[in-house]
Formats: sequence, structure tokens, C-alpha cells
Amino acid sequence: MGRAEERRARQRGARRGGKSGRTGIRRFFTWKKMLGTFLGLCLLAMGAFAVIYMMVPVPAANAQAEMESNVYKYADGTVLARTGEVNREIIGLEELSEEVRHTFVAAENKSFYKDNGIDFKGTARGLLNTVSGKGKQGGSTITQQYVKNYYLNQDQTVSRKLKELVIALKVDREKSKDQILAGYINTSYYGRGAYGIQAAAQAYYGIDAGKLNVSQAAYLAALLQAPHQYDWAIASATGKKLVSDRWAYVLNNMVEMGKLDQSVRDAQKFPVPKTPKAAPGMEGQTGYLVEAANAELARQGVGEEDIKAGGWTITLNIDRARQQELVAAVDKELESGLDRKKDKKAATVQAGATSVDPRTGKVVALYGGVGATEHWLSNATRRDYQPASTFKPVVLAAALENGAKTQDGDPISLNSVYDGTSKRPVVGSDTPFNPENEDDRDYGKQITVQRATNQSVNSVYAQMIVDVGPGKTKKTALDLGMRDGDGWPERPAMSLGTMGASTWDMAGVYAGFAAHGKKVTPSIVASAEHRARKITLKDPVGGQVISRGTADTVTAAMQGVVKEGSGRRAAGAYAAAGKTGTSENNRSAWFVGYTPTLVTSVALFGEKPDGTGQVTLTDTINKGRANGGGVPARIWKAYTSEALGAADARERFDLEVEEPARGEPSTSPSDSGEPSPSRSERQREEEPTTPRPSNTTSRPPVTDPPASQSTRPTTRPSQSQSPTDGTGPGDPGGEPGNPAEPGNPNEQRPQFRPPGS
Repeated sequence: MGRAEERRARQRGARRGGKSGRTGIRRFFTWKKMLGTFLGLCLLAMGAFAVIYMMVPVPAANAQAEMESNVYKYADGTVLARTGEVNREIIGLEELSEEVRHTFVAAENKSFYKDNGIDFKGTARGLLNTVSGKGKQGGSTITQQYVKNYYLNQDQTVSRKLKELVIALKVDREKSKDQILAGYINTSYYGRGAYGIQAAAQAYYGIDAGKLNVSQAAYLAALLQAPHQYDWAIASATGKKLVSDRWAYVLNNMVEMGKLDQSVRDAQKFPVPKTPKAAPGMEGQTGYLVEAANAELARQGVGEEDIKAGGWTITLNIDRARQQELVAAVDKELESGLDRKKDKKAATVQAGATSVDPRTGKVVALYGGVGATEHWLSNATRRDYQPASTFKPVVLAAALENGAKTQDGDPISLNSVYDGTSKRPVVGSDTPFNPENEDDRDYGKQITVQRATNQSVNSVYAQMIVDVGPGKTKKTALDLGMRDGDGWPERPAMSLGTMGASTWDMAGVYAGFAAHGKKVTPSIVASAEHRARKITLKDPVGGQVISRGTADTVTAAMQGVVKEGSGRRAAGAYAAAGKTGTSENNRSAWFVGYTPTLVTSVALFGEKPDGTGQVTLTDTINKGRANGGGVPARIWKAYTSEALGAADARERFDLEVEEPARGEPSTSPSDSGEPSPSRSERQREEEPTTPRPSNTTSRPPVTDPPASQSTRPTTRPSQSQSPTDGTGPGDPGGEPGNPAEPGNPNEQRPQFRPPGS
């Protein structure tokens, strides 16, 4: 072989060798080798997943998932307010019908009760779309969605998707399917600010979730795919078409699953939801009611942090109709005559009221002020003003309960005679005290307790508290439910109500009188329930704290106040008892009154517009001084006339007066023959700056009943009150004169005159 042939042979070999090398590469990627590689990668992935499974724990719930609102309801069950950062009320699955539960399974995960909690295909699709930037995609099981809502967040990241997968597997093993389903429907967002099915049912249909029918539930289940787009109230035509189709899809799936009969399915009509409404806020009286309820729960052992944590359903004793009637009464008799924006004096007037059913202790209505978002401090529960002469019935109760005697040694009764001289120094006290009667008026040296109550004569009650003892009087007040606060000085001045008290407190005290001497603690909370605990509330009506005879005698005395005393403006077509009060410097004016079935305490307070201190009510709602027998009594009457049903209006006091008054307790003016104020005298009292001629007439003294009669009065106080015609006595001795009081029909009226005055 020559060199040339050898070279050609080498070249041919090289070519054959090159072809042989390419064939070797192809052989390297044979199907067997590729399968082996794939299996190896799978094993590696499985190992990695096993490591991840062991390393990723089931975390604690995220902060938002357990947030709930507190739901406050009126006595009739309608929602008053929802509070909290998240509008959610977690409920148990047992509160929902089986059909309602299965609407969510049919909408999201028909195999829910059979799968192991994950959907690998859907998760892989979601991961791929996340990596490729295509955004959020569906395909997750109910378990995975629950994990995302309850344990994780809504971030669309690979790491979050992997965690979701691992945690879903673990949760499916640790929890029952029903627990997972309940968690899912309670944590999902339904639009309209509603988290969870209970809030959604209220937002879309105005009912509790337990009352949803299958058609409504199918709509809510359909919403979860696109809450905003599918909200019927704001959806486009396309959105409405899509949600209608999905609603039908849910129902059809239920038939396929055997959870709904075809005939029932065919009868379903699309349940158009209600127009959305703003969630009830704290405006108006709502904030005052919620604050009062929370304060009562705090007294029952539910702390502020417990309330903030949410999850409470709190039903109030507030009667929605009576609440509206109380607000209307204040608006009519006070607010309609005030211009708070332009009149600086008008802006200082604050009103508060509390209304209680004395038979149950329930607070049925409350007025806290012009609005909780404008004046947060509730005028119904504040205790920084004096109750003034509304405390005098407590002094009388203490005297009767303790068998106190006058300085002459006579047992105190409604017919006991006192010295009504203005500025008369009290006798028998280590603390000197000589209070002035209103307008420094003298009522003579012989005035009965009944008339002194009618006219609120300071000098009489100052001596009476000395006769019974300030300490014993204070004890009676505390027994009836008043609060000690910073401590009251046990001095004769107590008789004028110099301590602090709220309309709430005074309504409770007078409810005790109406309840024949039982202690009544006003209660605004009917029930407070939480899925984790339930509060057992105390009975608002307690035991006997003063005798029935004492309580009923005080009621008899206060009937005279309403019939022909300082509370005449409160009289109406119902039996009523009550007492007026006006504090020092005219900073507060009160009327606390009651019928056999309703006690209401009304007060006006003078407060600086910035809330930094107290000011006088003088020249605010009328010329001169304001008093309890004016606007407060008119508010009381306007409210009571509407709040009493026909049956309640016919109720009469059933009194067992412990020691009979000599004749009718409301007899005026004096049992000793003291002259009765004439019409002109009343006008002088009502318009002290415009003196008018006067004349007097005498009435015979009231005599004792025959000795053969029982200790019960032969004549009880009149049980039917009617509006005054202006012929009774004038304004009280202990109350500021009010030119708006009834009297001469031709008298000049004040500038302030709300409609209906």
C-alpha cells in the first residue's frame, strides 16, 4: 500500500469514526436513560417536598382572620350597630342548613368531601401563571382557599403557593371537613365590606345567615369568584350575566351531587339582593347606646380588651319605637327652638334622659345628646351635675323608713307641719345651714310636707334631713342605687341634691319607688353572647331596700307635684308622679317622673361649648332661669304620652300608704289654713320682674280621719291626671321661676317657644 492509499484509508476511518461519535451521542439520550433521569428528578422533588413538609408547620391564624365585629341589636333583634375593624361575625356550621352548606361545595370543590385537600393540577397551573406573570388564577380546593385566608395571605408568590400546598395537606389530616368548610365560609370576602357568611347575609339580604334559602346561598357562593364584579347593585350587564350563569352553575352542580332535587332546582328564581346600605355607625344616639352597653358589660366582668377582640352579639333592652319617641320629644320641645350654630348661649344647652321599665329594670330608651360624633360624652350617664331637688323624695323616704320625728316629736308624714320661712336656720345640726327658698319666698311657719314637696320648699327639706340624719339619708340613697362617687359630705345641704348624679342614676332611684321599694338597677343589656363564652347577667330587679309603705307614700307625695305643684306641665291622661329640680346657679334643670309602668329622668345641663366646664342655663332656653318644671317636664310629657301604650296609660298606682295623709296628699296649699296663692300671685312668681295685684283666699284646714278608720288612707291621691288648666298653685319654692309655666293665658310668653308648647 502506497502512502497515498494509506492516507485515504486514514481519512475514510476518520469519517467513519466521526459518524460513529454522533451515533454515540444519540445513544446517550435514549428513552431508557431519559426515563431514568425523570424518575431521579421526581425522587429528588419528592425528597425536597418531604423536607419542606417536615419543615413547614401549620402556623397560627393570621391577625385579620380572627378579627370579628361586635354586633349590637335592639330588643326586637334588628341591628343597631357593628363595631370593629373587620365586618365579620363567625358562626358555627350547625347554624346553616345542609343545602346552604352544599352551595359552597358545589361552587368551588365538588370533590371536597372526598379529596385530600389539594388539587395538584390547579396548583401547578397557578404556579405556572404566577411565574409567567399572568396573575391570580383559580383551581384551588376549598381547603387550600381556607388555608390562604386563615393562615397565610393573598400574595401571589411561588413560596406562598408551596406553603399553601403543604399546609393544606396537614390541615386536611388534622381537621374535619366540616371544620374546614366552616372556616372557609367564615373567612372569605363577599364584597360590600363583608367577611364571612353572616356579614354577607346581612349585607346582601338583610337577614341572618341561618335564614338564607338555597337560592340566596347560591348567589353568595357565586360571589366568591369575583365579589366586586358580581355585586348585582353595581355589576355591568356582562357582570350580571356572568353571576347569573354562575348561580345556575352552582344549583346544577348541587343536583348533580344529589344534594338538590331537580324539581326544587327548577323552581328557583334568581334572588336579587337588596340595595347596599352603609354599615350602622356611631352617629346620632347609636354611639351613646353602644357606650352604655359596653360600660354595663364592664360592670359584669367583660373587660375592654375582651370587647375590642370582637365576636360579641349584644342585644340591648332598647325599644326601637320608644327610642325614636324620646329623640322626637327632645327635638320637638328643645332642639327645634335652638340655633346651636349661631346662638352661643343655645350652644351651651345639653339634654340627657334615661327611660326605665320599673317592673323589669330594662332601659327602654336613652338620650345622650345631640349626637355621639358631635358630643361624645353621654348626657344620660354623666355624673358631674347635681340632681338638685329631685333628691328630696329620697330625704322623705329616709324619714319615713327610719321613723324620724320632727323637732316637736311628731312622726314625719305627708301631713307633718314644718316652718317654711326662707333662710330659716336648721335646728339640731352641728353644721349651720339656712337655705333660701326660691325668690326668697316665705311659706309661713306652718306648711305641710305634702305642700313643701309640691312647691319644693328648701327650708322644710333642710330641716327634715336634720331630723332624720344626713347619714341615714345617704344610706337610703345608696340602698336605692345612687353612687357615692368621691364621697358625699353628710351635711344638711345634701337635702338640696348637692352630690353628682346622672339621669341613669335618678331613673333607677325613682324606679325603686315605682317598684314599691325594691332596688332597681337600670340595665341596658338584655344578653351578651360570644362563641367562646356566654355572660350570665344579673337580674336588674333586686330585693326590698325600703318598705312598700315608704315607697308608696313617696309616690303619693309626688303625685301632688304633678297634679298641682312644680311638675304640672308633665300631667296628662295617665297616672303620674314626679319631682322637679334645679341646681345651684341654674347649671342643671331636671324632671324625674313615672307612671306605674315607665320611669323617665330628663335633665338639661349648662356646658361650655368646648366641654371644659359648667355654665348657667339662665337666659338660654327662655328669659331668666330655666327650671325642671319647664322644658324637662315638657320633654317628659311629650315622650311619655307617645311611649305608653293604651293599656299602660290606663294603669293606676296601687298604693299602700304607710301612714295616711290627712285628706288627699296633693291638697294645697296648707293643712293649717295658710292662704292659697291666687292666680295673680302665681303670675308674680312666674314673672318676678312684672309685679301684679294680688288677693288671697283661704281654704279650710284638712282634718284628721275618724279614729275608727284603718291606717290606710280613706282617700287616695287622684289616680287620673289631666293637663293643668292653670288654676293650681304657682311655681315651687325651691325651683327657679319659669315664665313659661302655665297661668294666665294672656301672660307674655318667653321668646323661646318650641312647637307644641
